[in-house]
Amino acid sequence: MATKEQASLFAILSALVLALCKFGTGLISGSMTVISSGLDSLLDALMSLMNLITIRKASKPADREHQYGHGRLEDLAAVIQSSVIIATGGAILYKAVDKLLHKGTISYSGVDLGVMVLSLLFSIAVSRVLKKVGTRTGSQTLMADALHYTSDLYSNTAAIGAIIVTYFTGITSFDFLFSVIIGLIIIVSAIKILRRGIAGLIDTRIPQKVEMKIRFIIEKTPYPCAGYHKLRSRLAGSTKYIDFHLLICRDAGIETAHELASNVEREIVDAIKPIDVVIHIEPCVIECDLTEMTCRIRQHQGAVAAP
Repeated sequence: MATKEQASLFAILSALVLALCKFGTGLISGSMTVISSGLDSLLDALMSLMNLITIRKASKPADREHQYGHGRLEDLAAVIQSSVIIATGGAILYKAVDKLLHKGTISYSGVDLGVMVLSLLFSIAVSRVLKKVGTRTGSQTLMADALHYTSDLYSNTAAIGAIIVTYFTGITSFDFLFSVIIGLIIIVSAIKILRRGIAGLIDTRIPQKVEMKIRFIIEKTPYPCAGYHKLRSRLAGSTKYIDFHLLICRDAGIETAHELASNVEREIVDAIKPIDVVIHIEPCVIECDLTEMTCRIRQHQGAVAAP
């Protein structure tokens, strides 16, 4: 099983166990905060399951009907996931306000606090695993999942605070107020996920830091490379796509130009994964004596992006 799939499966099992514990405890005590947190964990499990299916589909190689691969499935999953989470956050807000207005009753036990502390520890472990694997593999799906579990740290902390304050003061309003906070946290984190998913679906450029790394690789290409221009980039799931025109001295033969472009492509692919590179070889239009010493672009720009 691939590393991304293992991380996603770990998240599913962890969230499912926590959801069952929270629901059982919350139904016994009547705590809206614990029940809301349980619903959040159940959604975590369902979204992680969707992510696991998406990762498997998105990792399939390009085929006849999908010649650019299936990477955008990750972005689509992120959009669907965030939309469901936003709706759930809204439902939590509604239910919490309703119970606050109608003075719902709560009967806490030590189990409530124990379950929420355990949930906090699990959320820390799961978010770290997902973020580590997502960063290493460039998976937008895992990064979105990691962001969601990170938001659980705040919601679980809020739930623990609600239990402690309500237990010692006897004022149930604190529990419902904290569940409102949890609902807001869920919605805010989901909006971040939604923005990332949409960015992948509308061909947003790759991160500037990554693009600068690519430009550095191109710019150190030796003569007869005279520069480059028209560099474009986009994201599709965890895969990055770039294309650009590589300017080659008109004195160079086609074999030399092809070898130079192949070397540039290989360096980019080795440095950044996963990435798809398309290079268009173009003869330099600047008049010179056709030597490295007289190349006007390299003299004045040092193999940087040509106009």
